[in-house]
Amino acid sequence: MQPPPLPPDPDAIIDRRRLKRQITAWRILAIIMALAAIGAAAGRLGLYAGRDHVAVLTVSGIISSDNDRARALRKLADDDHAKALLVRIDSPGGTVVGGEGLFQEIRAVAAHKPVVAVMGDMAASGGYMVALAADHIIARQGTITGSIGVILQTADVTGLLAKIGVEPEAIKSAPLKAVPSPLEKLTPEGRAATQLLVNDMYDMFQQMVVTRRNLPADRVHQLADGRAYTGREALAAGLIDQIGGEPEARAWLATKGVPASLPARKLEIQRDDEFWSSMADSMAHALFGKTYLSERLTLDGLVALWHPEIGTR
Repeated sequence: MQPPPLPPDPDAIIDRRRLKRQITAWRILAIIMALAAIGAAAGRLGLYAGRDHVAVLTVSGIISSDNDRARALRKLADDDHAKALLVRIDSPGGTVVGGEGLFQEIRAVAAHKPVVAVMGDMAASGGYMVALAADHIIARQGTITGSIGVILQTADVTGLLAKIGVEPEAIKSAPLKAVPSPLEKLTPEGRAATQLLVNDMYDMFQQMVVTRRNLPADRVHQLADGRAYTGREALAAGLIDQIGGEPEARAWLATKGVPASLPARKLEIQRDDEFWSSMADSMAHALFGKTYLSERLTLDGLVALWHPEIGTR
């Protein structure tokens, strides 16, 4: 006679159920990832091409030069199915060259189709420089904008080095080489040469405002004292065209013959190192957080940047 079967082990039943749930979750995740990969591949292969749309470029964070973005905008300029470009801006600025380059790239697109800029929380300094490339600029009432100006920052750490017994030496071809430098005191000659450098880029920025906003030079000089403006103040000063958001942008585009019914499509910027860059950004965010301050530490040279002490986030 066989012994009666043992009752099922409750712990084993729970473990099996937990394992099944985990397997199901991983299967679902694998399906989602596969669909995402197929969608990305379809976009890159142009399977969605041939449909009229409004291209959308997002400019956020610190602005710097970007060859991949420039290539995407050149391609957009020749895309007959992209009927317009909408530029979303949420940036405190960045390098002068980065802002100037993006301005020129957007103007090249504007030679073929209407361009509208929509400012978010902030479009200041170099962010405002980019907005100037648009044919129509829209901001929220509380948007921080303006801050028209250029800055080059340095520090004098020679006193600190002397306290710890370090005496820096520099063998240079001429006195103004590598000026300003934190490893040497700034001489009157070095200060004057550096100020000329800043002034030249400042004049360039002001001229961009004069030309694009159709304002008198003396009026722009008054506005360009470095201060930031709210969207309401910017509208009154003539620095922007309208208060609103993307619905107002699409309404303006409709007056230029771009139907509001056209879908908006993100401008695809293909990057050869996109996967690894994304991984690095994710790790940096997880370890240190992403702030304007940490991005600013990577900048060198002339910058057009709005950065009060509370300007990090």
